[in-house]
Amino acid sequence: MAYSGEVTVGGTPDVHELEDLIITKVAVGPMNNNAYVLRCRATDKQLMIDAANEPATLLDVIGSDGLDAVVTTHQHGDHWQGLREVVAATGARTYAGRADTVGLPVPTDVPLDDGDTVSFGRITLTARHLVGHTPGSVALVYDDPHGHPHVFTGDCLFPGGVGNTHDDPAAFASLLDGVTKKIFDVLPDETWVYPGHGNDTTLGAERPHLDEWRERGW
Repeated sequence: MAYSGEVTVGGTPDVHELEDLIITKVAVGPMNNNAYVLRCRATDKQLMIDAANEPATLLDVIGSDGLDAVVTTHQHGDHWQGLREVVAATGARTYAGRADTVGLPVPTDVPLDDGDTVSFGRITLTARHLVGHTPGSVALVYDDPHGHPHVFTGDCLFPGGVGNTHDDPAAFASLLDGVTKKIFDVLPDETWVYPGHGNDTTLGAERPHLDEWRERGW
């Protein structure tokens, strides 16, 4: 079946197969978090984005080939409830945005700044630092050489708007400005968006609403 990105907690993961990369999306935990396991086709090396919850479920998705790295998109607790167990079981190297490393349950091996890259096998992701939902949130961009880009946005961009900035106008302006300049202004409409909760979207579906979001203030 074609990939839809529609997953439910306790349900079957969905798999997006690209030419060089396999992306497995699974929903876990009471806040319906998305976790993603990325697998390099050429080497079978794997990386996880957000070990959010249900470590047994995450380890089942990882399987017997192990895990090279875990990237935590931001410091909110619902995105790292399974991190300690996943790292203990796999020895994976840990990454997070520099300003969000405080408070994570395991030390961050590699703090990420804007433009830094994370590589596993023959796959490279580029970190984009986005301030507003948290001080150190990062989105991760995979620029597919055979097609359109793919971006993992954590809680910074969803279908219908940017992430929660808790009624702080300055934080909202910062997040929307960052998402606009670092995501929408540099990536095409075909870019597939994988958020930290809920269904996927594309930049083309969301782009017409940027002014509307700015006007409403959330």
